[in-house]
Amino acid sequence: MIEVAFQEYPDRDTLMRGLAELVADQLRAAQASRHHRTPKADRRVTLAVPGGTTPRPFLEALSEADLAWPDVDVILTDERLVDDSDPRSNSRLLRKALLRGPAASARFVDFHTADPQGDRAMPTLRGRLAAVLPIDVLVLGMGGDMHTASLFPHAPGLADALATDAPVLLRTRPEDQPEDRLTLSAPVLRAAGVIHILITGPEKRAALETALADGPIEDAPVRVALTAPCPVTVHYAD
Repeated sequence: MIEVAFQEYPDRDTLMRGLAELVADQLRAAQASRHHRTPKADRRVTLAVPGGTTPRPFLEALSEADLAWPDVDVILTDERLVDDSDPRSNSRLLRKALLRGPAASARFVDFHTADPQGDRAMPTLRGRLAAVLPIDVLVLGMGGDMHTASLFPHAPGLADALATDAPVLLRTRPEDQPEDRLTLSAPVLRAAGVIHILITGPEKRAALETALADGPIEDAPVRVALTAPCPVTVHYAD
């Protein structure tokens, strides 16, 4: 049985605001630590967040945080290979929900290039991401099928993304999804300083219970995060 910290909230609004406050506190702590130990050019911190509809209120709450946003690099955990103006684009969501108000001064390191298919641009994208790794604070979602980021159970290419020597970013195509995706690999996720997993609703709680049981990562890729060596907390509300 996998053991992680579990934080239950009375409602979703309390969850989203509470998680936003916690993430902001941890980013401030990471910035303060670097302030005393590193040159000014190296004091940046990296926040990785999911897309999708569930985390939007969390992102909106976090955008209001009193934080040294100009020194924060923001990356997504994964992205669909669609135009960044497409309603399904995680980048579009992030710009609308997080990169506004005080957080508008953060530096967004996105997955988009002039190559709509991403193949020729992959070395550039990997280099762009490697420059802001490791992740200081990682927030992940989880699907009812126990996927996280775009690591879907038994999807083509999953083994490559789970490998200990996997590149930082990979292209995947979950068979039940309408488009290809780009996703951070398992080693990148597991190397984060702290991990938060945000879930809501009884269906996902039941899926979490399954994922916490012993079993292959291929059956429940969220185990990549649940078994990471850093502090891991699941945040839940009905």
